[in-house]
Amino acid sequence: MAVKTRRYSARDVTILVIGLGVAIVVNVGLVWGPTLASVGLSGTAWNGIGPIEWVGGRNYHDLAAEYPPFWSAVRNNVLWLAFLGLVATPFGLFCAVLLDRRLRLSRVYQSALYMPVVLSLAVVGFIAQLVYSSDYGVLNAVTGLGVDWLGDSSINIWVVMVAAAWRHVGYVMIIYLAGLKAVDPALKEAAAIDGASERQAFFRVVFPTLRPINVIVLVITVIEALRAFDIVYAINKGRNGLELLSVLVTENIVGEASRIGFGSAIAVILLVISLAFIVTYLSQLFREER
Repeated sequence: MAVKTRRYSARDVTILVIGLGVAIVVNVGLVWGPTLASVGLSGTAWNGIGPIEWVGGRNYHDLAAEYPPFWSAVRNNVLWLAFLGLVATPFGLFCAVLLDRRLRLSRVYQSALYMPVVLSLAVVGFIAQLVYSSDYGVLNAVTGLGVDWLGDSSINIWVVMVAAAWRHVGYVMIIYLAGLKAVDPALKEAAAIDGASERQAFFRVVFPTLRPINVIVLVITVIEALRAFDIVYAINKGRNGLELLSVLVTENIVGEASRIGFGSAIAVILLVISLAFIVTYLSQLFREER
């Protein structure tokens, strides 16, 4: 029996070419173009107006040896990533598991946990000021303490990470909840028949089926941790203990310094850090599947 092959009309081909062409142009123009430009500019000394001077790896040397905010920013970004990955993400998964059990008023809990996700990190930063301010903050008013939560450089990064995690938990929860709804109930029933407890059934049966969701959550967590900018900039412009790599990029490229080559070097380091986490995890995942 002959197999019929579908022939595309000239109109279908035109729409396909236009659709792919627009997507490729946008991707190259907004993602790969600026990325490659940053890599190239990271080896230059340029203020955005005058001639471009090639300096090779001098920007990277100056970052490591003569720019104190850099190492503080690296430390804070690593702490941010660890806090979101080891505290906020597991808590979001825990909330998703509880809501998946169809608790009473689960819709109310789901809406309350997801509500912070619709807020930008800048708005979360303003809310954090209302909570943590030493003068008019809710936390000091309720507890009677006089702690300068946002002004003390030894503790402000931790309280700001809690505020960022408040938003991240709802995001992770809704993703995992969608994944849990797609799990075949027969798998849970089979595990229960075999005598597995709820905890054993989750970690040995349900959680392994969420591997695609885990990849998505990992990528989101890494991106959220490394692109964090709005919340600390809204609080104190990312200074006095709240330095982040994204803030340093902004200060050097579009700030008063106008050191585009120097800021591009920081952006390249931020790119390498993000790719290192994602590529390592994905390569390990694909290796296990093979």
